[in-house]
Amino acid sequence: MSDAVGPWLVVGLGNPGPEYAANRHNVGFMVADLLAERMGGRFKAHKARAQVVEGRVGPPGPGSRRVVVAKPLSFMNLSGGPTTALRDFYKVPVANIVAIHDELDIDYGALRLKLGGGDNGHNGLKSITKSLGAEYHRVRFGIGRPPGRMQVADFVLKDFSSAERRELDYFVDRAADAVETLIVDGLERAQSSYNT
Repeated sequence: MSDAVGPWLVVGLGNPGPEYAANRHNVGFMVADLLAERMGGRFKAHKARAQVVEGRVGPPGPGSRRVVVAKPLSFMNLSGGPTTALRDFYKVPVANIVAIHDELDIDYGALRLKLGGGDNGHNGLKSITKSLGAEYHRVRFGIGRPPGRMQVADFVLKDFSSAERRELDYFVDRAADAVETLIVDGLERAQSSYNT
């Protein structure tokens, strides 16, 4: 896929503010931060109520892709507004949008990439799907289920445990690799390499 069909928009999902920064629900922001760092860019405020970094992903030359990495500044359940505004501003086809988000129904650290589908009760996806339709890519980052009787809402808004943090950098790195592979080599290649 070449730039002729427009740039890619990668949206890391999370909640803004330092009190949420290390929450399980903010793993999308963590992956977005790493992608921005790899592209050598710094996040800047955008009028679409988001922070964005523009750059390229992939090998130098014609194989590289233009990418906008974004972190919405709205809360998770309002992610659709900033995502839609960025899509319109950068003229991104919906098929070139990637949402990175936490996923309860996948074991911690495991990844699943897919195009389209339901929101599985995830409020960030629900908001984006309501605004854009469902045909965008998702990089689902497993956080596992809450232990015992802990409520889902409490679990996702807690920081990763100390045991989980030992492996978190590795898993975030792998998720960033998966996003880059999806953009440069396509969904099938990314799925065969990273769906665990």
